[in-house]
Amino acid sequence: MYVPFYIAKRYLLAKSSQNAVNLINYMTFFVVVIGAAALFIVLSGFSGLKEFSLSFSNSFDPALKVLPKSGKYFELTSAQENAIESLKGVAFYAKEIEEKVYLSHREKSQIAYLKGVDQNYRKVIAVDSVIYAGNWNLTGESVVGIGLANTLSLSIQDYYSPLKILIPRPLKKKSGGMGFGSKPYTEANTTISGVYAIEAEIDEKYLFTSLDFAQQLLEKNPREISALNLKLTAGANEDLIALQLSQILLEKVVVKNRAQLNSGLYKMLNTENIATYLIFTLVLIVALFNLVGALIMMILDKKGNSKTLFHMGLSIREIRRIYFLQGVVVSLLGGLIGIGVASLLIGSQMVFGWLRISASLAYPVSFEWFNVGVVLGTISVLGVLASWVASLRVNEKLIKTA
Repeated sequence: MYVPFYIAKRYLLAKSSQNAVNLINYMTFFVVVIGAAALFIVLSGFSGLKEFSLSFSNSFDPALKVLPKSGKYFELTSAQENAIESLKGVAFYAKEIEEKVYLSHREKSQIAYLKGVDQNYRKVIAVDSVIYAGNWNLTGESVVGIGLANTLSLSIQDYYSPLKILIPRPLKKKSGGMGFGSKPYTEANTTISGVYAIEAEIDEKYLFTSLDFAQQLLEKNPREISALNLKLTAGANEDLIALQLSQILLEKVVVKNRAQLNSGLYKMLNTENIATYLIFTLVLIVALFNLVGALIMMILDKKGNSKTLFHMGLSIREIRRIYFLQGVVVSLLGGLIGIGVASLLIGSQMVFGWLRISASLAYPVSFEWFNVGVVLGTISVLGVLASWVASLRVNEKLIKTA
């Protein structure tokens, strides 16, 4: 067996003749375990919060979304539709058109966005999972967010008091105006078939109607749309499909995935995660200062043994390696036990939800092997540095004065 490692293992298991040294060693090991557990719990908590936050946008955003490179609309020809249908990896696609509108109901008004979608929209976006009341029926009716419904006091299938939609009418270039007596806006009425609930910003923003109804209201031709939503098959190559879509649509569009559609949210979550990791890493660094002190105490306590080993033929470098390996083993073992303890706590939270945000919502956590690697990697790097610094205390002067 490798001599420095064998001796390091014996020192790790053996008790010192000094009770103070034993107490310091136990406390050092305990602090490393607690530090590793705390770091893993915090990272798992942020992973859970990230999944929870993104679940709202993921339930509303498609896997890929095609948007015009300039302007609000682009035209999709029959040949382009056929080419998109034949793409490998595309399960379904849905067309939509979107425009800002003015909504009015019973002397209450609100500016919102009209989003006209086709029948395939339900296949691309799991709309049934976000319906709060009523149903998703866009045949002659509309679906509204719960925020808009509360603001405008809307009721489902209220045929006696329909919702009024007003859209500014574009100026005609040839005539140069609207014409005498003509209204400067297009007006239409709709009843509500259902109410959806996703998250506050979206719930107060969109009114869903059929694509045909929205195109007629906006005075657009049937080929003119605002976006194309795509659902991909399992294992599909997003980058390749995005490139193919761009080629089919003659480079006039921009193709974005979920991360790009919510770039601000992703950046915020990642920044918070990194900031929290750095803060707890500083805590772990402070904890591992105890390891440096404990190793130095061990070196001083065992300096007589070190002198004996030196006279038996071990070099100063090999004696240093004994204490270095002892520190590395302590830090790694503490990290593994800390992760084990934290995993039990996280698992119990995932199963029982003992820590709750509200009566109906448990604090979200997520067990990820990536976080295990991050914690072990951090513990390993810091443990190696702390052990190396402490092992430098072994020198010829210490051996001679033993």
